[in-house]
Amino acid sequence: MPHTLLAHILLQAIPPTAQAARAAEQMDPIALVLHASTVVQAVLIILTLMGLFCIFIMGAKALRVFAATQASRRFLDLFWGSEQGPDWTNARLEGVYAEIKSYSASPVAAVFRAGYVELARIGSAQTAGQNWAGAADIENVSRALERTANNELTALETMLPFLATTASTAPFIGLFGTVIGIMNSFIAISGNRNASLDVVAPGIAEALIATAIGLMAAIPAVMAYNFFTRRIRVLESEMESFSNDYLNIVRRHFLKG
Repeated sequence: MPHTLLAHILLQAIPPTAQAARAAEQMDPIALVLHASTVVQAVLIILTLMGLFCIFIMGAKALRVFAATQASRRFLDLFWGSEQGPDWTNARLEGVYAEIKSYSASPVAAVFRAGYVELARIGSAQTAGQNWAGAADIENVSRALERTANNELTALETMLPFLATTASTAPFIGLFGTVIGIMNSFIAISGNRNASLDVVAPGIAEALIATAIGLMAAIPAVMAYNFFTRRIRVLESEMESFSNDYLNIVRRHFLKG
């Protein structure tokens, strides 16, 4: 009790401007983080690391998806080049295959490479003058196309689950920090026998900082996840359409029963 009375007397002796400056200093976000409880600091560190890793994923994935989109468009222009006419020959496919290294970022080009290699393997296995086996060989080409498309899709989706995890869990991690901060406020009220704003405000502000950091990590993560998922679905559709068209070309011009 004497200590509380002494603190009250000293507080009254401080000029109003000094009191305001002291209160502002105590409520500074950096000061609140530095003086937060160990649990809240751990929550803030976890959320910050999750946010930073999400930023890294966003940058890396943006570069990858942009490069894949542009390279696929250029490859499709090459493959369907109108100046080459409607006729499909081994020479034409060989010409496309010869330039495939320039489109290494394209998942569609990777699908074509797998189909061409399988078609060349089938061709080398046939004896001169023999008819193509037809259905069995087409099935082999189809499996090669599908396998490569799945591999490319898996590569494009790498690290995206972390964005989804951050989007779904970061608000709850921040909420956990909020609960701890509010608990600290009640503990401070109980210990000081005082429910004034000076006692309650730091704990509440500490709790709100945890909530804010959680939302700052979650909102960009969910937006980026939705964006990249949409772009990858477009690339998946392009690979599927190209696979079907390539199989049609193979059926009509190369593997005739």
